[in-house]
Amino acid sequence: MPQIIRFGVSIEKELLSKFDKIIKKEQYSNRSEAIRDLIRKGLVKEQWQSKTIVIGSISLVYNHHKRELVEKLIEIQHEFHTLVVSTQHIHVDHDNCFEVVIVKGKADQVRKLSQKMQSEKGVKYLSLSMSTTGQGIV
Repeated sequence: MPQIIRFGVSIEKELLSKFDKIIKKEQYSNRSEAIRDLIRKGLVKEQWQSKTIVIGSISLVYNHHKRELVEKLIEIQHEFHTLVVSTQHIHVDHDNCFEVVIVKGKADQVRKLSQKMQSEKGVKYLSLSMSTTGQGIV
């Protein structure tokens, strides 16, 4: 079990009040756990900015009637085949599809894949969600 260190924090009253509201809303058991979570999120955000290995998902909605779009999206995924772990395809309605691409690889490469897919004409919405693999996070 990791060693726990106590430390003091000086903070404005109004800021602490707002933080306590967030703690209550997010159902943290105490301030310490909320602060640990903020630190972890900061560490993960730093990983996203580097060439660290991340895991995540690319969610996109697109019009499958758009000429050659499906083929282009598949071609892009094959171009980045070392990053693509799995895909899930759902028919939303007659015209639209929702696809989730699970990815794992260097953060900068995952972003490149996401940007390349998003730039295709006919992609209506794309969201990249990156997470940590857990390495280096306590």
